[in-house]
Amino acid sequence: MKVSFLELAPAYRELQAEIDEAFHKVLVKGWYVLGEEVASFEQEFADYLDVMHCVGVASGLDALALCLEALEVGSGHEVIVPSNTYIATALAVTRVGAKVVFVEPDPLTRNLDPSEVQRAITSRTAAILPVHLYGLPAEMQAIRKIANDHGLHVIEDAAQAHGARYFNKRAGGLGDVAAFSFYPGKNLGAFGDGGVVVTDDAAIAERIRTLRNYGSRVKYYNDMRGHNSRLDELQAAALNVKLPYLDAWNARRRHWAQRYNEAFAQIEGLVLPIEPEGCESCWHLYVVGTERRSELQHYLAERGIGTLIHYPLPPYRQRAYADLLIPPGTFPVADELANRVLSLPIGPHLSEEGIAYVCECVTGFFKRDRRV
Repeated sequence: MKVSFLELAPAYRELQAEIDEAFHKVLVKGWYVLGEEVASFEQEFADYLDVMHCVGVASGLDALALCLEALEVGSGHEVIVPSNTYIATALAVTRVGAKVVFVEPDPLTRNLDPSEVQRAITSRTAAILPVHLYGLPAEMQAIRKIANDHGLHVIEDAAQAHGARYFNKRAGGLGDVAAFSFYPGKNLGAFGDGGVVVTDDAAIAERIRTLRNYGSRVKYYNDMRGHNSRLDELQAAALNVKLPYLDAWNARRRHWAQRYNEAFAQIEGLVLPIEPEGCESCWHLYVVGTERRSELQHYLAERGIGTLIHYPLPPYRQRAYADLLIPPGTFPVADELANRVLSLPIGPHLSEEGIAYVCECVTGFFKRDRRV
C-alpha cells in the first residue's frame, strides 16, 4: 500500500466545480490584481479570525516582513524568534535590517519558551516573534505579559496555524499583528504563493495596504518606498471557496491525530506531540520524535509511506546565517529536535485504510525489536 505524505489534488477534486466556477468568473471579468475577490477574502478571513483587518499579500514571508516594517522595526533593533523555526521567520527579520535573536523552544511543545524569551531581552529588543509551530499555538499569555512589561511588539507567525485556537481565540488574533501563508500545502492553501497580514490596529493595516502596493494609496502617487506584494485575484477566489471547508478539514486532521495518539501511546522511545491546556492545534503536521529517526523513516519508505523532516537544519546552522558565528551547542534543545523529529502523513484527504496502515507500520517497527 502507498501512503503519500501529502496529496493536494484530492482537495481540488472535492471542490472542483466550485473552484472552476470561481476561476471562470475572474477570468471572464478580466480584473486580476486587487479586485473584488481579494477584498471579499480579506473580509471573510478577518471575520473567521474575529479580527478587524486583513490585508492580502504575495507570500507568508512578505507578510512577516511587512508586519515588522509597518511597526517600524529595522536597523538597530533586535527581534526574538525561536531557534527551531523555518528559516522564513528569521529571513523576515534580517530583511528589514534588524538583528535576529534566536532562543530555545520548550522541548515538549516545541514552541517558544517564555523563560528563554525573558532572558534574551536587551535594550535593543523591539519585538517578539512567536511561531505556532506545526499548528500548535505558542504560550501567548506568558509571551504577551513579557512584551507588555517591556513595551515590545508581538508578531505571530501563524503560517501553519489556520484555525488553531488558544483559549477559544483563533491564532492570528493573539498578538499585535499576525502573518499567514497560503502556500499550497497549508491547511488553507492556494494554488501558488499567497499570504495575509491580520490585525485589530487600523493604522497598521493601512500602512501595510500602502506598503504592499508600491507605497501608493492613489495610483501613480507614492507616499512610501513600498513593495509589489499583492495577493492576486485567482488565488483569492480559490481561498474564498476553500475557507468555508477549513474547520471540517481541520476536524479530519484532528481525528487522524487522535488515531495516531491512541495507536502509539504505549510505544517506548517515541515522543508524541502534545496539546497543553487551552491549546487546540489545527494539526498542520503530526510530528513524532525518536533517536532512531533515520531507521524509522527508511522502514516506512520501504513500505510506501511518505514522511518529511521539519526541519533537518535549524536556521542558525544554515549557511545563510554563518555570519552570526553561533558556536555549536548554543541551542541544544533545537539541535536535539532537528536530529529526532519526523512528520507522519496527516492531510485531510487521507483514507481510514491509509491511517490504519501507517499505525500498523510504525508500531511494527518498534515491536520487531522486542521479538529479537
